[in-house]
Formats: sequence, C-alpha cells, structure tokens
Amino acid sequence: MTTPNFHNAVVTGACGGLGQALARALIAGGARVALVGLQRPALDALASLAPDRCAVYQPDVSDAAAVQAMAADWMDRFGTPDLVIANAGVAGGFDTAQATDLAVMRRMLEINLLGVATTFQPFLDPMRHSGQRGALVGVASVAGWRGMPGNGAYCASKAGLIAYLQSLRAELRPTALRVHTISPGYLRTALTAGNRFAMPGLLEPDEAARRLLAGVAAGTEHIVLPRRIGWLSRTLSLLPARLHDRILLGQPRKPRAGEPGATDIPGLKK
Repeated sequence: MTTPNFHNAVVTGACGGLGQALARALIAGGARVALVGLQRPALDALASLAPDRCAVYQPDVSDAAAVQAMAADWMDRFGTPDLVIANAGVAGGFDTAQATDLAVMRRMLEINLLGVATTFQPFLDPMRHSGQRGALVGVASVAGWRGMPGNGAYCASKAGLIAYLQSLRAELRPTALRVHTISPGYLRTALTAGNRFAMPGLLEPDEAARRLLAGVAAGTEHIVLPRRIGWLSRTLSLLPARLHDRILLGQPRKPRAGEPGATDIPGLKK
C-alpha cells in the first residue's frame, strides 16, 4: 500500500497494532515519519525501514513538555507535518466500586483524551501558518458512542475525545486543516487480545490502516472501521435503553487491570 498524499507524518502509539500498520504504510509511501511510542525495539525496527526519513521518540503523550520537545525536534529536522495521527491509547475494564480502579480511569483519560490534545497542540500553529492542507487525526472508538457495562473508563475517554474533536473541527473550519475522527470497532491488536466476548467485524490492522489513510486523503471527517460495526452499533442504539442494557449485561466483561487477559496500562499508579 502506498500513500502519495502524505509527505510528513507524526504517528503516536506506533509500537504495535493500528499505529504500527499506519507507520509502515506511510513509510512505504515515501513519507517522513515521526515514530512515537514507548517500546524502543519496536520503534527502532520501524525506523530501520527508512532511517533517513524516520526518527524515534518516547514521550508519555500526556506529558505536554515532553511532547512539545519531541515536536520541536521533529520540525527542526524534518519540517512541519501535513499529517498528525494521535493513535496512542489504552483500554481495560473498570469497576466504580473498586477504589483502585479510580487510578485506572484517571490514566485512561490522561492518555486517551488529554493525550490527543497534547499531541496536536505543538503542531497546530505551525501547520496552520504553513498555508498548506493538513490533517489532524484522532483515533476514538465506537465505544465512545454509548457507555457499556464494565467499560466505563474507556467509553468515557473515547466519548470525551469525540466531543473534543468535534469542537476542534469547528474551530478549524476557516483554515486549510481538517480534523478526522476515527471510530474503530474491533481490531486484532494487543488491546483486544484479552477480550472474552464476541467481536463482530474483527479487522486486521493493515486493512484498517489502508481504509483510514484512504478516508483521510479523501477528506472524510468521520471514519468507522469497519463500517458494518457502526451499522450494528447504531441499530442497537434504536432499542429501548433497558433492552439495550440487558443485552450488554449478558456479555462477558473486559478484564480489569491485574486480571488474566488484561493489557498493561503504562504509567498507572495505584
């Protein structure tokens, strides 16, 4: 897959899953790519595909100063990006009755919501003043469309992200920048590997990356991956709330931090 529409890209969460697939596609298309993540070996492997066009960075995306330093270094070396993809995210089950899970919610909000704004912030003015077309991409989730039992922290973080992206999109209408909201359903990644419930429409990361980049290049503001999971979610939303909740309550819960099958949440302090 080639992506001739993008020349200078920043991708957070590039260590695996969708972020890694996006980085590979952009590198294959000849773009200069800032590879942002926490796992150095995975980032170095990506950078080795095009050492003269890539740089590796390891900031915590919720750390504004660290992300600003990353952005300044990238733009000094490679110029202003025309594509910034805020893909870094964490997921996990949540139980309000458990005091330790409050830290889980706080960390999810820091990464999944604040981390997107922190990623966009240092690039916004340079991209806007460049006068060229540019894209700011936030990876949300269909989980942000409606709260799901046992998944309150993740759903809240993605719902907040969708609202934030709506606000930013409206603010940037008069400019050459476009804001894109990506709502994946189920992708075959480390974040879904521990799920104990059915995942209809499960999509491979490479195919999701292809559809995402094609949609952004075409100017599509809202991209659902795959589309049919969006149709299913919207169909369920037409049911009375009590019936919808009853259906969801019958599904296995996503593992909480520390339970078998749970994914690690970097920087979590309990």
